[in-house]
Amino acid sequence: MTVTTGTSEIKVYGYRWVVLLAFVFGGFMTQVFWICYAPINKVAAEALGVSDIAIGQLAMIFMYVFALLSLPTSWAVDLWGFKKSVSVGAILLGAFGLLRGIFALNWPLTVITTIGIALSQPFFLNASTKCAATWFRLEERATIVGLGGVAVILGIGVGQIATPMMYQAWGLQTTMLIYGVVGVISALVFLIFAKDHPPTPAGHEERALVLDGFKLIFKLRDFYFLAFVAFVVNAIFNGILTWVEVFVRPKGLDIDQAGLIGGLVLLGGIVGFLIFPSTSDRLRKRRSVLMVGSLLSVPFLVLLAYVNGFALLGIVGFLVGLTVMGLWPLTMQYSAEICYPAPEGTSLGVLNLVGQVSVVGVYAMGWSNEAYGSFTPSLLVCAVGMAIGAVLVFIMKESKLIQAAKPTEGAKP
Repeated sequence: MTVTTGTSEIKVYGYRWVVLLAFVFGGFMTQVFWICYAPINKVAAEALGVSDIAIGQLAMIFMYVFALLSLPTSWAVDLWGFKKSVSVGAILLGAFGLLRGIFALNWPLTVITTIGIALSQPFFLNASTKCAATWFRLEERATIVGLGGVAVILGIGVGQIATPMMYQAWGLQTTMLIYGVVGVISALVFLIFAKDHPPTPAGHEERALVLDGFKLIFKLRDFYFLAFVAFVVNAIFNGILTWVEVFVRPKGLDIDQAGLIGGLVLLGGIVGFLIFPSTSDRLRKRRSVLMVGSLLSVPFLVLLAYVNGFALLGIVGFLVGLTVMGLWPLTMQYSAEICYPAPEGTSLGVLNLVGQVSVVGVYAMGWSNEAYGSFTPSLLVCAVGMAIGAVLVFIMKESKLIQAAKPTEGAKP
């Protein structure tokens, strides 16, 4: 398909969807590996002879490693290109995922292989805007980043829901070995089917050098505003999922109901990933869509603090997921555009680093609950944070790139 943009013609290729699927399959598996011990914490701790906290640290390893490697892997994505850099992540994912399955009953090796898997995650998460920019037209890119985000949330959902059922059917080692084999398959799919770039550019390929990109980003006032939004969004989403059982326990709900509410938050995030980026692409507006979504989240966060009962909590949890986490892919693409010509991997790496630092907010929510006996104060603070974020987005400038993008008439993939 050929698209006319200004005075130049941009040809997009159907194979871009193959590349996207190969890429998001790996991203999906990083999240399965990250979360899969959480729903079986107690039985995994017994099988490995360690404490519940030790099992919880397996998930935290991913955050520690990401915080350390986010910027270096962003550099690698921009320096080596899409295929070569993500291939490193795919090899780490497949190799260490399989080894963790083989040595699933050995605690020291479980820790070592978990670190190996965690090393793969930044290559996938920090390359999503690079994939979109290399293979897709500008006016498709927020939607594509959103689809990648859907795969990430689906990975979390599968890891949470499927792992207990697999454990009950086959035990710990077989469960982790199955995940390891699927991890190898995902790595092979990427290595075989992904390509670095299409035969002709997808448009807006001119980029600054990586170091110059960092210098440019840190001079941009609007990037700091967007980073604040990214911090609040990630703190809310990760905080709710981390403390969901503790949050609903005083409201008379059991563990199964807590899991369902967490699932509804994830489902809301998936729907939001589909709605907000596609709406932004269709309207060719980033700022206004992000601002509206931020404002919509405020009353839902307040309601979440006060409502009781499974049905009401489930509905409000879904709406919080939709209006909070649904903004994340739009935030990523907006960042890539306002930081242009900084490389996509560089801008996304910095933004993802901010998202990982939001673990401070997650800890603060837990501390607040212990100090005040309720999550109400922290949820109200989160609502204020989203309101402030909406004000900051209002002050920001609209993306010049998406405004300049021309709609495609009669175009088909």
